[in-house]
Amino acid sequence: MTLNRRKTLGRLATSLLAATGALALSPAVAQNFPAKPIHIVVPTPAGTGPDVDIRKMSVHLGNILGQPIIIENRPGAATRIAIEYVAKAAPDGYTLLVGTPSMTTAHFLYSKLPFDVQRDLVPVGLASVTNYTLTINADVPARTLAEYIALAKSDPKYADFGTLGPGSAGHLTAAWFGSLTGVQTRYIHYNSAGQITALAAGQIPATFEAMLPVAQLRQAGKLRTLATSGTKRHPLMPDVPTFAEAGLPALQPLVWIGLLAPTGTPPAVVKKLSAALAQVAKMQETIDFRLSVGSESVGNTPEEFAAFLDAEREKWGSVIKKLDLKLD
Repeated sequence: MTLNRRKTLGRLATSLLAATGALALSPAVAQNFPAKPIHIVVPTPAGTGPDVDIRKMSVHLGNILGQPIIIENRPGAATRIAIEYVAKAAPDGYTLLVGTPSMTTAHFLYSKLPFDVQRDLVPVGLASVTNYTLTINADVPARTLAEYIALAKSDPKYADFGTLGPGSAGHLTAAWFGSLTGVQTRYIHYNSAGQITALAAGQIPATFEAMLPVAQLRQAGKLRTLATSGTKRHPLMPDVPTFAEAGLPALQPLVWIGLLAPTGTPPAVVKKLSAALAQVAKMQETIDFRLSVGSESVGNTPEEFAAFLDAEREKWGSVIKKLDLKLD
């Protein structure tokens, strides 16, 4: 067991034990939960992959739990605004965070943060994982990953990447890509999903993005996807090779979403939320929907999600240290 995993499970256990005392004073807490609408905070703008997925899932979650699910978009600062908001929320199960990859990278990038993800948030469950793509504007004169790398090296204007902001998954993946290939990547940061619009309009040449935001524009002939992460080609883009097939096996970014609650949330409440999340993830409708947008439905236990988060921290920590990247 790694040190990070021991720390995470220790914090998880401490959180659950601390909450147990409060729960013991009110044994009806879990039985009566939820007694009012649950707010799920999304750290990305409306229309992005996490937002679309959680809105689809929230209908079924609300039906299972017997209360409406209210979606709140709080984008900005590479998801740190949403993380801080939920980390400081009441630990009662009524305010949850949609976790994304940036929550496993923030403490490597910033020396001062108003929160500690491992201390302030407890995992509920992993909802889905998604293949990440390198996608370019269709007018960029490259048909393969190798051709694009050669082009971006020879002409810097093709090495500009649109991202959701400094420290976002797209920014870090582009930097990782540059370190592996020798491309001198540059970044144009957007505060919303504007990089996809800019890419389709030819204002930027490239971006790293999940499958869903680029799929329709790709089908319309405005974008070209050169490669995807994952161990095998995805049914949504069967003609697109994996990074390994395209000659870049070391590049394996992973997009995912999961739910987390403020530390101190009663363990029975966490368990109830996790069970509902897993139930939705295993619905055929959910499986089919996620497959159609390039995702794989998961739904697991808090402990399994904690182990997943540890593995992601170790991966990105290693990448960021090699890049010697700091954002403050």
